[in-house]
Amino acid sequence: MNYIKREVSDMDFIGRTSELATLNAELKRGSGFVVIYGRRRVGKTTLIKEFIKDKRAFYFLATTESEAQSMKRFAGVLSRTTKNPMLSKVTFTDWLDLFQVVADDHPDEKKVLVIDEFPYLVKTNPDFPSILQNAWDEVLKDHNVMLVLCGSLISMMKKHALAYDSPLYGRRTAQIRLMPLQFTDVYAAQNLSFEQAVEQYAITGGVPKYMEFFQTDEPLVEQIRRVVLSKNGFLYEEPDFLLNEEVQTPINYFSVLKAISDGNHKLSKIGMTMEQDTSAITPYLKTLIDLGFVIKNVPITEKNPERSRKSLYYVSDNFIRFWFRYVYPFKGELELDNQQIVLDEMGKDFKQKFVAFAYESICRNIFAELCRKGQIDFEPSRIGSYWCNDNEGDTEIDVAAVDNQHKRLFLGECKYHAKPVDVAVYSALQEKGQSKELTAAFKGYEIVYGLFSKSGFTDRLVEMAAENSNLILIQEDAVYRK
Repeated sequence: MNYIKREVSDMDFIGRTSELATLNAELKRGSGFVVIYGRRRVGKTTLIKEFIKDKRAFYFLATTESEAQSMKRFAGVLSRTTKNPMLSKVTFTDWLDLFQVVADDHPDEKKVLVIDEFPYLVKTNPDFPSILQNAWDEVLKDHNVMLVLCGSLISMMKKHALAYDSPLYGRRTAQIRLMPLQFTDVYAAQNLSFEQAVEQYAITGGVPKYMEFFQTDEPLVEQIRRVVLSKNGFLYEEPDFLLNEEVQTPINYFSVLKAISDGNHKLSKIGMTMEQDTSAITPYLKTLIDLGFVIKNVPITEKNPERSRKSLYYVSDNFIRFWFRYVYPFKGELELDNQQIVLDEMGKDFKQKFVAFAYESICRNIFAELCRKGQIDFEPSRIGSYWCNDNEGDTEIDVAAVDNQHKRLFLGECKYHAKPVDVAVYSALQEKGQSKELTAAFKGYEIVYGLFSKSGFTDRLVEMAAENSNLILIQEDAVYRK
C-alpha cells in the first residue's frame, strides 16, 4: 500500500450512461414522471444535476423544516428560475399555487421539476403524496412538465412513491434505483494503476461520496488514516449514521451486519451468533438487502433462487465490510488516537484476504463488460458464482455465468496474487467444472474457462490458451493477447 505520489484531478461525472439515457427518453415523452431512489452518498443529486444542466429546470431540495418554510424556499426557487422577484415576496399557503407557477412558466417549452429528498416533505406533512398526486393530475401532467422525485430514505420512497397503496401509484413513467458505480466505470475515469484502483474500490465500493475522500495524491494508507481511522474523519462513524437514518432499531441491524462480517454467512449461523430464531432475524436481513448493505447469494445452479436453501448472506457494501473488519473491533484504541494498531492489522491481511475477496466481484463486473464490448464471445443470461458442500468436498468457483441462448457455461477463477498464474490453477478449475451438480444442471452445455489475474500468466499457460479457444485469460481488465 505504499503508493507513489500521483496527480488526481477533481472528480468528474462518471458513468451513469443508462440512467441518463432513461431520463432523456422520459424528457421526450408527453408527460414524464420519474422516481429516483438509492442509498445515501450514491450520487443521486449529482446525476440529476448532470441531467438538468442544459435544460430549463426547477430544482428544489427538501429539508427537515416546517411546511411553511418549505413553501417559502420553493417560492424562492421559482423566483430565481423564472427571474420574477415578486414570487419570493408572496406568502404561499397552498402547494397547488406553487406548482401552477411551474406549469405556467414558458408553456411551450419542456420543463423539469425536481423534488429532491421527497421523504422529508412526507415527514412534515403525511398528506403530501396526495397533494402531489392532485398537482400532477390537475396542473403538471398536461403542461410540458417532467417531474422527478428523488429520495435517499429507501423504505419511505418505496412506501410513498412506488407502493400500490400510495396515492402516486400508477403515475410514474419510469423509476431508477441508483446503485454504486461499477469498477469498470470508475477505473476508466481514474489516473490510477489497476492495483491502486482495485484496492481503493475495495474500500469505497464505487460510492461516489466515499470516492471523493480518496482523491488526494497521498498514499492510500494515509487516506484511510485521515478519513476513516481518525475520530474526526468523515467516515469514522458512517455505518451508525446510515442505519440511524433508515431504521427504527439500529442495534438489531447492526448486530446482523456484525454477525455476517465475522464470517457467518448461513442464516442458521447468523441466528446462532445472535442467539435468535432465524424467523426473528429474517425481516432484518430483508431490510438490509433492500438498503443495499447485504446481498443474498445462491449458486448459479439454483433454478428458484428466492426459495433456495443454499443461500449465503454477505455484506455487499465494501466500506461497511471494511469498517467492521478494521474499525469496529478497535474502536477503543481509535478513541485514544492509537491508529497504528489498525494499520498493523491491515498489514497482515488487507491485500491477501480483504482486497482479494472484493476482487472477485470486480472480476464479475469486468467479465460482464468484456462480454458487452464483444471482447468475449458470450451472452450472459446470469452472472454469479458457484459453491457446493457435499461428499465430493468443498467446491467454490468465483465467477460462474450462463449463456442459455448458446448453451454455454463460463467458469472463472480470480487470483489477486503477486505472481503470474500457472497451469495448476487451470487444472484445478477444470476439476471443479466436472462436479456432478454442475454437469447435471447444465447438461449439454459447452464449458468455457476463464482465469483472472492482476499479475499476468506464465508462458506455459499462455501457450496452452493459444491452443484452446475455451480458455480465456483476463489480465487486469482486458483479455490477454500474446
